[in-house]
Amino acid sequence: MIRALACVLALVTMSACATPPASTGDEVQRLATEIRSLGPDIDPEEADRAARIAYSYTAQLVQEYEITDPPLIHNAKVNKGLRPRGLCWHWAEDIERRLKQENFQTLDLHRAIANADNPFRIDHSTAIISRKGETMYDGVVLDPWRYGGVLFWSPLIDDTKYEWVPREVVLEKRRVEQYGELLPYVSS
Repeated sequence: MIRALACVLALVTMSACATPPASTGDEVQRLATEIRSLGPDIDPEEADRAARIAYSYTAQLVQEYEITDPPLIHNAKVNKGLRPRGLCWHWAEDIERRLKQENFQTLDLHRAIANADNPFRIDHSTAIISRKGETMYDGVVLDPWRYGGVLFWSPLIDDTKYEWVPREVVLEKRRVEQYGELLPYVSS
């Protein structure tokens, strides 16, 4: 009985993670407007292009990753070799790589990880777009994993579901924990 209850609770929890926000039909324009609002020197054409690509490339990746399930179930399929890609870091890596191909002059891209220090939650990766020269903390989260291929975006400061940390900070901390501080080479 307890086992069955735990399974039902797990399924409800996983399903809740996959409920996308209500669609208004003008998401691309809303995202472009949000990107333009990052600063007066943002090129409006770059903001529009970034928003279009974020949405169209997410749709392309849904097909390539063979998304048919909520994120955590899809993760299990990827980890079992039943799907090619689709873990959160795949989404973040691929969308960042695609947007970097645009060589934006007024926008920067960043990567972030959440939950790295939380033993009760899995790590979650994302891409973030910001004004050129700004930190990720001043940017907009682009997270296609969160709702299983439906692009979630939000100013980072408004994304209260996750506490984002720069990817390089998390990876360096892990390297130090795993291998220790690198000591300078001293010849004998």
